[in-house]
Amino acid sequence: MQTVLIVVHLLIVLSLIGVVLLQRSEGGLGLGGGGGGGVGGFMTGRGQANALTRATAILAALFFVTSLTLAVMSHRTAAPKSILDTGAPAVPGAPAPKAPAGADNLLDTLRRAQDRAPEQAPASPAPESGVPTAPQSR
Repeated sequence: MQTVLIVVHLLIVLSLIGVVLLQRSEGGLGLGGGGGGGVGGFMTGRGQANALTRATAILAALFFVTSLTLAVMSHRTAAPKSILDTGAPAVPGAPAPKAPAGADNLLDTLRRAQDRAPEQAPASPAPESGVPTAPQSR
């Protein structure tokens, strides 16, 4: 479905470019300019100018609709990702780091390490007679 919509979108874009270039220019940059070259005799009537203007508006509306539809479809197919689930970007030429066996991600690894640790509080060293001890940094 998305591929078909992309093809339709590209056809609308090409048609829109063609219709805009066929319109008569007031400045001189378009193909339909009033000078000696271009397609001056092809689209000259007021009714034809109105038809080109209407075609441009319709193609522009279709362009916006297909663009928004493609954006919504792209957003719905993208799953949310966590930066912790992906590894560091690979450096060309460097060997890939090997993950420890059974380590899913950082949070699971930390939880396993916490479960394996004993539930005891660390014992502080006994102060010697009358000598104060400096606080330990943790």
